[in-house]
Amino acid sequence: MRREMWKGNEAIAEAGVRAGVEAYFGYPITPQNEVLEYMSHRLPELKRAFVQAESEPAAINMVYGAACTGARVMTSSSSPGISLMQEGLSYIAGTEVPMVLVNVMRGGPGLGNIAPSQGDYNQICKGGGHGDYHPIVLAPASIQEAVDLMPVAFELAHKYRNICCILIDGSIGQMMEPIQLPEMQPVVRKEYDWAVSGAKGRKRHVLTSIYLDVPTEEKINLRILGRWREAQANEIRFKEYFLEDAETIVIGFGTAGRIALSAVRAARALGIKVGLFRPISVNPFPYKRVEELCKQAQSFLVVEMNTGQMLKDVQVSVRNRVPVRFYGRLGGVMPFPDEFVHEIQEMIKNPGKPEDDPADLWYQRMIAR
Repeated sequence: MRREMWKGNEAIAEAGVRAGVEAYFGYPITPQNEVLEYMSHRLPELKRAFVQAESEPAAINMVYGAACTGARVMTSSSSPGISLMQEGLSYIAGTEVPMVLVNVMRGGPGLGNIAPSQGDYNQICKGGGHGDYHPIVLAPASIQEAVDLMPVAFELAHKYRNICCILIDGSIGQMMEPIQLPEMQPVVRKEYDWAVSGAKGRKRHVLTSIYLDVPTEEKINLRILGRWREAQANEIRFKEYFLEDAETIVIGFGTAGRIALSAVRAARALGIKVGLFRPISVNPFPYKRVEELCKQAQSFLVVEMNTGQMLKDVQVSVRNRVPVRFYGRLGGVMPFPDEFVHEIQEMIKNPGKPEDDPADLWYQRMIAR
C-alpha cells in the first residue's frame, strides 16, 4: 500500500469511514473542525448519514439515538465541546449502547485556547459524566496510530457496549504525516439482540438509562461493571522502547510520549540508560505492566501536557517503591525534547525519595523559574 500525506483530523475521519461508520453527528469547534468538515461531504457521497447539529448537546443526543439501533456511529469535538456532551455520554453509558468519540484536546480550563494540551485526561478516563461508568480510551501518538486505532475503537465499542474514545490533542489533529490508509470495509449491519431495529415478529426492545427501582439500578451498574472488568483484563495496550537495560524509565502518552521518544534517543546517545513506556490504552490503564517495571527501574519520569493527571495512575502502580519525578507543560505549551533530556539528567543526579510528592516538587520548580 502506498503512503500519502494526510492531515490528522481528515485522516481520522477517513479511517472512520473505512471502518464502516454509518452516521456522524457533530458541531464545529477548533482544533477538530476538519473531522466534521470532511464527514460533511464524504458521508453523503457514500449515502451515509451526516448531520451538523445546532449544538454539542444536540449532537450527542443524536448519536445516542443512532447508537440504539446498533449502527456504527461517532462524533468528535474538542475540550469545551466534550464538556457540553457529558450528560449525553452518561446516558449512552447507562443505556449500554456503543459509540466512538474523538476528542482533539486544546488548552484550558474554560474556553482556553486552540493550542494542543492533555488536560482532558481525568475528564475522559475517569468518566466525566455522572454515575458509575468507565469509557475505553485509546491515546495514539501519531496520525498513523490514530488511523490504525479507528477500526479497533468501533470493535471495542460494540464488543463491550460502551463508549470508546480516541484521545488526541490539537497537534496530532492539525499536523500532516505520510500514512497508509486501510482498505474500505463494507457497511455491515449486525442484528444485535439488544438493538432497537423494528419489533415486527419479535418482542419489543426497550433501551433506557432510567431505572427508578433501586435494586434494578444496582443490577444494571453491576452488569456495566462486569463488561468493564472484562475490558481491563483483555484490552491493555502499550508500547515500549529501549527498556532492555533501562534504569530510568520515562512514561508519557500521546504527543508527550512521542516527544519523550526523541528525548530518550538523545539521552541514550549521551550514554544514559533510559527507556520509554508509552500507554496506548490509558483507560484501562496498564497498571500491572508499570508495577512489573518497578522491579527493573531505579526511577520513573512521568511527562505530560497537564498538571500530572496520568501521574496519579502511575503512582497507583509504583506505590512508593522507587522515586517518581514529574514534568508537565500547561495551557497549550508544547514541550521540547531537550526539556525532557534535562529532566532525565536531573532525575539521575538527584532521584529523591520514593515518598516525595512529584507534582508538588514540579510545581515548586515551575514557580521558581
